[in-house]
Amino acid sequence: MMIYKVLRPAEWDDLQAAGATAGAPVDLADGFVHFSTATQLGTTLSKHFACEGDLMLLACDASAFGDDLRWEPSRGGDLFPHLYRQLAMQEITWWRIIRRGANGHETGLLE
Repeated sequence: MMIYKVLRPAEWDDLQAAGATAGAPVDLADGFVHFSTATQLGTTLSKHFACEGDLMLLACDASAFGDDLRWEPSRGGDLFPHLYRQLAMQEITWWRIIRRGANGHETGLLE
């Protein structure tokens, strides 16, 4: 199963330069890297990134994280994937820019 991480352009630049990231400021504050499933992604974008411009969408294979990935309740009791360690560049299956349009961020089709 693919899970998704949203980064702002500067956070993406930092990840590329360092080769790994502990995430955005909210991730650092919470102690884990927040991910979303394909079903959860639209709400994540509208709730946390509505005022942002273009963003980077990272796709990762959830099974690659082993026990470091925990599924924990969040919004409405839904289980969200949380990574309790840094995300390494080589663990990203694919990435792409998601543009902000008139109706919010356009993710396109997700796997």
